[in-house]
Amino acid sequence: MSRRGLAAVASVLDQAASSATNILVLVLAARLSSASGFADFSMVYVAFSVLLGLNMAYVGQTVVLEKEAGRLGAVCRSSVLFTAGAAGAAGLVLAAAGPVVPGDAGWAFLALGAVLPLVLVQDGLRYCFSALRVPERALAADALRLVCVVAALAAQPHGASAGRLVLVWGLSALPALGLGLWLLRPYVRGARADVRPYLRRGHLGQRFVVEFAVGNGSSQLAVLGLGAFATPLAVGALRGATTLFGPLNVLFNSANAFGPPIVGRASGKRGVVRLTALMGAALAVLGAGWAAVLYALPDRLGRHLLGDTWAAASALLPATGAQYAVMGLGTCALLTLRVLNPKATLALQVVFSLLSVALLLGGYAAWGVAGAAWGLAAGSAAKAAAGWARVGRLKAPAAQVAAAA
Repeated sequence: MSRRGLAAVASVLDQAASSATNILVLVLAARLSSASGFADFSMVYVAFSVLLGLNMAYVGQTVVLEKEAGRLGAVCRSSVLFTAGAAGAAGLVLAAAGPVVPGDAGWAFLALGAVLPLVLVQDGLRYCFSALRVPERALAADALRLVCVVAALAAQPHGASAGRLVLVWGLSALPALGLGLWLLRPYVRGARADVRPYLRRGHLGQRFVVEFAVGNGSSQLAVLGLGAFATPLAVGALRGATTLFGPLNVLFNSANAFGPPIVGRASGKRGVVRLTALMGAALAVLGAGWAAVLYALPDRLGRHLLGDTWAAASALLPATGAQYAVMGLGTCALLTLRVLNPKATLALQVVFSLLSVALLLGGYAAWGVAGAAWGLAAGSAAKAAAGWARVGRLKAPAAQVAAAA
């Protein structure tokens, strides 16, 4: 296999290791906690997911777009320092907010503030290794992260508080962080860090943050808000159901990461659309099939996976399965637009992500947690339909010019 092929395999495996870590963290937390304890943990983990996504958008995506090989060392060193400083500032805010949040959730937010710099810097190293074209180093660090976090959480007693679980989860990143920094050192030795570009108006990451905020971030914050004004148990149920679909997230993320170069080689608009439509259909069938497997899972095995949260999460599997099936179609619609007309995606993300939030909250107000899950599914279906409709309106000559560029 060629060097490029090995790098692609390492990148996919690294994405799988990172996704597996997130899945197993939630599975272990659900098994160790009561339903209310997992709800508290889920609220904190949703907050972390939002902060992780913001860091990925503002820092990570700009790092991987760096094209000047001579600047990569300085860019990577600067990104690590900026992430550490920004995470430290956000951690202080979370630590200060912890005592204000009632109950065990407050201690969990305090714990998140304490470990946030560790987990964000460790995750951010992935983008440095990707830009340096050594994804196997990211895989080594993330595989160690997976082993350490599973071992650390598995050693905790049943009924451990959300704050304790968050603290153990965060501190377990230390070995992977140390390994990652050691593996990065040869590439940044002698490079001078400069964080000023991240603070300037017009930094490219600001656009990516907007796309994240109206895409993934808005729905995550809506789920978090649901726990604030409704009940944390709703967050735990929704988070537990989506955790079971984690393997599909690996495929969606891989399609976004490696799809554009492959799809871009197709001839003209018709070739691109044919290829992405087949990919979307395959992902939709996989989503529906995985949902059927989970729905048929015996309660004994379900409780083994999610503990007390299984009862609430299993009731949401039809809605979450429908959501993931249409998400496969939507992912490939956006992939098509990125290849044919990249400027067409932002408006779709803004309008239909906000619609998903409205349907989530409206569904909960009308029909409870099940209504919230079906609201998310309806929002994903609307985004997929609008995406493919936008693809259909693209003119072939303009699309081909955009694809060539």
